[in-house]
Amino acid sequence: MHRIGFVVFPKFQLMGFAAVTAFEMANVALGEPVYEIELLSERGGEVKSSAGFGVLTKPFDGTPYDTVMFGAGTTIEPITPGLIDFARHALQTTRRVAAPCTGAFVLAESGLLDGRRATTHWAFARQLQERFPAVKVEEDRIFIVDGSVWTSAGMTASIDLALAMIEKDHGQGVARSVARKLVVYHRRAGGQSQFSALLELDPKSDRIQRSIDYAKANLRSVLSVEKLADAAGLSARQFSRAFRAETGQSPAKAVENLRVEAARLMMEQGRHSMDVIAEETGFADRDRMRRAFLRALGQPPQTIRRNARESA
Repeated sequence: MHRIGFVVFPKFQLMGFAAVTAFEMANVALGEPVYEIELLSERGGEVKSSAGFGVLTKPFDGTPYDTVMFGAGTTIEPITPGLIDFARHALQTTRRVAAPCTGAFVLAESGLLDGRRATTHWAFARQLQERFPAVKVEEDRIFIVDGSVWTSAGMTASIDLALAMIEKDHGQGVARSVARKLVVYHRRAGGQSQFSALLELDPKSDRIQRSIDYAKANLRSVLSVEKLADAAGLSARQFSRAFRAETGQSPAKAVENLRVEAARLMMEQGRHSMDVIAEETGFADRDRMRRAFLRALGQPPQTIRRNARESA
């Protein structure tokens, strides 16, 4: 029996309960209650969601849990000392601690993410990195496991997180069965860039936008800082500084992300070999493309292509 403590707080978002449903479906798939879920809060009793209605919860106590998962909200609410203490205690006493979406801010405030890789919803990723520079934020990942700490992207990504936990606990077959019952992918292809503004970059000036447009139109070419700066009408030094200030990324990182996204789309279309895709998107060779995919998406190109074929 795996006992899961699901922590909520005022104005929590109900979509986080999608993870609870995944564990419930695992019980159905296995024909026995392998997961027991308890709703927790700092003081217990009714806790109101952002939708306006509440759920009944148990107060924090000494109950042992296998997994503690923190809920999330649509905004970053003040984090109470009680939540921080409970998170720190959970890291010491449970097998794993998880936080989908903005729940990562609870873990970060508690110090649990210091020196660890973590992710959150793309809209809050830069804020998480700025507030907690000791955290290694990877804003395009669907979920990340670093030791006993699990974090995921937006709230529907809590399903991906739960499926990965179920697979670790009971094997791939059970996780696939749960995914089918929920009518979701067992393993979602790609990262948050499919849904976020990550690749739009959203520069503030026309000059930086011109450089991005130039890069998109010339991915097959060598895209040096000097070439991009020339497209922007700036010196290389001015351009690098302005580009990072307006987009939050270095020019090299932005170009790599643009290439990864273009290559991913070509893989999902399934009409070209890996060698052709690598050449057409400017990676030059498959190995360089593979390393870029692992950095950006946490998955090799072969996995992206296989998942696309399975989805089709």
